[in-house]
Amino acid sequence: MKRTAMTFLSEWKNKNDRKPLVVKGARQVGKTWLLKEFGKNNFKNCRYFDFEKEKNRWTPVFANGIDPKTVLRNISLLLNEQIDPKNDLLIFDEIQNIPRAITSLKYFHDEMPEIAIISAGSLLGIILSDESFPVGKVEFFNLRPMNFKEFLLNYGNDLLFEGYEEAWKKKATDETLHAKLTEVMREYMITGGMPEVVGYFLNNRNEPGVFDAVRKKQKDLLNTYQADFAKHSGKNNAVHISAVYQNVPVQLASNINDSVKRFKFKEALKGKKGYSELSGPIDWLVNAELVIKIPICNRAELPLKAFCKDNTFKLYYNDIGLLGAELDLPPSAILMDDYGMSKGYFMENFAAQELSHTSDRPVYAWNERTSEIEFIITEGRNIVPVEVKSGSRTKAKSLQQYILKYNPEKACILSGSRSFSTDRNISRIPLYYAGKI
Repeated sequence: MKRTAMTFLSEWKNKNDRKPLVVKGARQVGKTWLLKEFGKNNFKNCRYFDFEKEKNRWTPVFANGIDPKTVLRNISLLLNEQIDPKNDLLIFDEIQNIPRAITSLKYFHDEMPEIAIISAGSLLGIILSDESFPVGKVEFFNLRPMNFKEFLLNYGNDLLFEGYEEAWKKKATDETLHAKLTEVMREYMITGGMPEVVGYFLNNRNEPGVFDAVRKKQKDLLNTYQADFAKHSGKNNAVHISAVYQNVPVQLASNINDSVKRFKFKEALKGKKGYSELSGPIDWLVNAELVIKIPICNRAELPLKAFCKDNTFKLYYNDIGLLGAELDLPPSAILMDDYGMSKGYFMENFAAQELSHTSDRPVYAWNERTSEIEFIITEGRNIVPVEVKSGSRTKAKSLQQYILKYNPEKACILSGSRSFSTDRNISRIPLYYAGKI
């Protein structure tokens, strides 16, 4: 499996001022595989430690002292091998299960910066740890589900991937390439970006019933998330978190022939009507990387954050495949592009996932009076509005209102059309390039 995150990890390895790295991300996005593969290919020895499965074995390592020399001595004793600080990679997986290991990262940074250490695990568990967190002593990396580009990278069709990249450079795609990219994008919209699901599909895509098997794997993963809610938040909170998580797709799918609206609290959980009553479960899901939160601005001026309210935002699923599975959306309907008048929300969730995957810069939405733009992003001092159209029609009344009021240097329309075009400052781009804008 090819992951673009390997580039980031290689850059991290070669930094002169390298800090211990903390890789965060939702369950099953491929953290463990990625780190093991990176270690195997880039270090003399890759030392992997699972602090969940072998908690009892590794907890004593940090019990009597968390300075680097003590920790490495204790690890070496248990391994019957000497750790080489200059050539070994240490991977502390599920680090939240041994809180003192989290604190030890500070001392590795201060006293032994030459050793490469990567930890991974639940961000919630790390944040909620009773131990002090090494603020400023670690670097974070957010691993998300595979995006469409990564799906193409692993599709096994080099001509298709090369065509995808070349067409973007030229800002032109022919009918054959567009048809194939659209077909593969729809397959991606069924599988989503969870590596296990993607790998299964790509290895079995010519087998009958492959999409039914994909849905089964996605349902199993959704059930695992439900178990995680109780494990990490307690029984009562888990009920609220689960209700909100399952309500997000319902609210998304209720948008017919229109943009996704702000998240409505009174529809999420019976008896809970306001943001203050649901902020806990929502923040939990956002921090667990299970949903994407897009603040809605009532003015498109810098700083955008100043024109957002805490209780006004959109919520999307972090993975388009899990969204379809939660809604029991038939794969055949997605393949045929025939799933009702409300399919716009599905394209919008795809775009939200692609935009959030590409950059750590925040993504916003805009709503003023009766006009709304699905997304607005910043490019330096420029604010770029991004409209999403589910079909090939690209007429956008709200975008025209936005341009009249704010006169942006750039604007973008994503749609099912194959053509690239620029009319004054408006660029029209095929939807499958959402992650490149």
